[in-house]
Amino acid sequence: MRAALRDDEGSTLPLVIFYGFLALALVLIVAAASSLYLERKRLFTLADDAALVGAESFDLNSVTFTGHGPRPVLQPAQVHAAVTSYLAGNPVDRFEGLVIERATTVDGESATVTVSAVWHPPVVTVFVPDGLRIDATAVARSVFG
Repeated sequence: MRAALRDDEGSTLPLVIFYGFLALALVLIVAAASSLYLERKRLFTLADDAALVGAESFDLNSVTFTGHGPRPVLQPAQVHAAVTSYLAGNPVDRFEGLVIERATTVDGESATVTVSAVWHPPVVTVFVPDGLRIDATAVARSVFG
């Protein structure tokens, strides 16, 4: 009986398998999280560009003069049309299911754009979902220097 207790041959194999599985799972989760972060940053960059286009969509006739200088007045329909035109004319094919959730102006001075797209992990596992809809919101204001 004592010889059987002292014989530990093969007892490290389950530990090696478990820690190998744990390391693989950790690598896959970190890869998915990094991919999600980068995709979110790319989507925010697109939203920021679209918001800038929307903020520049005013007519020169709609510029008002205030005590702080000239200020453009934005119209929600013009902002939406400019953002839609910008996204239609640019290569955004790398975003799956790209949707303009919101493209408007709330205060007449700044353009608010929210876009969303579907993200898929680089490797589909049981630890991360097959895909998520992510969104990004950007606000831009046009001012005269």
